[in-house]
Amino acid sequence: MEDFDAHLEVAAKFHGGVCVGIAMGTKITLAAMRALGLDPSRKTRDLIVYAEIDRCMTDAVQAITGCSLGRRSLKHVDYGKFAATFVNIPTGKAVRATIREDFSTKGGKEEIIRAIAQTPYDDMVILQQVQVTIPENDLPGPPRDRAVCAACGERVVDGRAVVREGATFCRACADGGYYRAVKCKDKPPQ
Repeated sequence: MEDFDAHLEVAAKFHGGVCVGIAMGTKITLAAMRALGLDPSRKTRDLIVYAEIDRCMTDAVQAITGCSLGRRSLKHVDYGKFAATFVNIPTGKAVRATIREDFSTKGGKEEIIRAIAQTPYDDMVILQQVQVTIPENDLPGPPRDRAVCAACGERVVDGRAVVREGATFCRACADGGYYRAVKCKDKPPQ
């Protein structure tokens, strides 16, 4: 439990406080790292984590593992599930971790966090051995592929460009983006 408490403190400091998501994220991160033979007290470059949700849990994963989007070692796969897959890059061994559905999150916040801390890993965390194929363009390190969008002129890296009729485009120009450019009032229409 001391090990859990120490890591919970690290995650809480990173997140800005302790909540149920941080406590659960700490629990699954510690369970998964141990299953892969990795020491959660030591940052490693041998790990990639696929987080299936963009909530508090992911902050615990990042704080404890040292994985991050900027280092290309934390991936967000938006399934809306409280789960994450941890991949030991050199060995290829991977485990997907989630919370047992029958684990009770009823009660007050402090009561739930105490229960998370005291519950044995096997009684709370489901670890499933999985196989993950990581494309070369998704590995940490410098970009392996670079292109320039023919429409907007912006740089596109890591194999994310789309080629249509011999021209290279970013995904936003090729398929529509999550944003829409707003024309400036002082520029004439084209």
